[in-house]
Amino acid sequence: MTEKPNTRRRFLALSGSATLAGLAGCTDRLDLDASEDDETGSSNEPRSENDEQGETNSYEPPTLTVETEYDSREEFRQPGESFDDFEDLDVWETIEGTAEPDEDTVFDGSQSLKLTAEDGENVIVERSIETADLTDYELSLAVRTSTPSNVAIDIRLVDIYGGYAHHQLRSVTYRTPDIGWFRTNPGVFEESTTPLERDVVDEIQLIVYNTGDAEVWVDDLRLHEKPEKGYVVLCWDDGFADFYDTASPLHDAYGVNAVQAAVRQWTRGQRDGVMTTQQLLERQEAGDQIVAHGTHTHLAEMDPESLEDSLRRDKNWAVQNEFEGGHYIVYPHNSFDQTVLDVVSDYYYAGGFNQSGDVNLTGVHGFDPLVLPRTIGHDLDISMRCVDLAARHRQCSILNFHAFDLDNTLDENEYERLLEHIESKGDDLEVIDFDDLWTMRRNGH
Repeated sequence: MTEKPNTRRRFLALSGSATLAGLAGCTDRLDLDASEDDETGSSNEPRSENDEQGETNSYEPPTLTVETEYDSREEFRQPGESFDDFEDLDVWETIEGTAEPDEDTVFDGSQSLKLTAEDGENVIVERSIETADLTDYELSLAVRTSTPSNVAIDIRLVDIYGGYAHHQLRSVTYRTPDIGWFRTNPGVFEESTTPLERDVVDEIQLIVYNTGDAEVWVDDLRLHEKPEKGYVVLCWDDGFADFYDTASPLHDAYGVNAVQAAVRQWTRGQRDGVMTTQQLLERQEAGDQIVAHGTHTHLAEMDPESLEDSLRRDKNWAVQNEFEGGHYIVYPHNSFDQTVLDVVSDYYYAGGFNQSGDVNLTGVHGFDPLVLPRTIGHDLDISMRCVDLAARHRQCSILNFHAFDLDNTLDENEYERLLEHIESKGDDLEVIDFDDLWTMRRNGH
């Protein structure tokens, strides 16, 4: 493999000790009212340093091959430590909408919590906890919905003084009717005027924001350590020459890399305005990561046989051209469903996305490997807010761009201002790629 240039601000030892410090036993240290051991065999007994290091080493980055070595969504289905398995629903109070147990639609255990509402009404459930220090921790949640276009999912933490923070997945782009479970580890969207005091959290709310009729199941609330800093991924879709001609000199000047989601047919067909294979390899040499962008058709609308054939061809092309980011995929048009996830997992380890036009961050240790969230980089203020929140809360913002002359992308001057803003965060924020993010996720188990 080609070494990354020194100009790139490279990922520093997986965020140091915070990433590897050990998630097991953290619920004990916090004295939280955690659930019993889950079915994966996890225990509240702290693992030894050697045991944990052994687990980490067993998931070294795999060799780039056409098929994956394992299903990443199954292998890393329940990261971190169990906080609430929803087996005892008496601890949850319904504030708005309807909440009831469901034994037929379950992620883990014997039941989930089904949340429903009609005519634009939101759903809110809450539970009190013994006052806990969550300064260095965050939560993930297993979610399933039959109304993905109508809802946003929110984990709201409240402190003893009434301060709060909304950790929100702004958009769910799963396609109906073939739905399935996915895990969300949502980043901070907004805070109260007096910010949340994370060392004295005593209440957790789960909120479903609804624009029509909502039907959502939640299960398996889990706890994760935070890294030592924040991160940002600069993801450019479609492989347009505009990046090569205009954006890449800016990246080189600021010493940051990009993730390039190339469309195989467009590149191979030498489509006008699209980077050539040689130009993509040149950008890889400069530090960029070249990942797949599928067939640039709606994957959820393809029959399984065509989907399988297309994904295999895409991955084989990446392997043949030695695109080192070939393990990762960006779904064209954000189109995916349960069938797509099942087939994609045979060829890719991570990617997505649940995409939003507003702030849409993620934690680094608890996200669903193939259902990452990202934010459309169409507005400078929103993009800069993503950067600020990622740095402040030690989370990750994946920003998405296409070409400077399109409405879904900042113009050239705005983009340079964004790079300046990223640089101004110093050691609190680092530009990374999917390899770095996937390494952190694996180390979160």
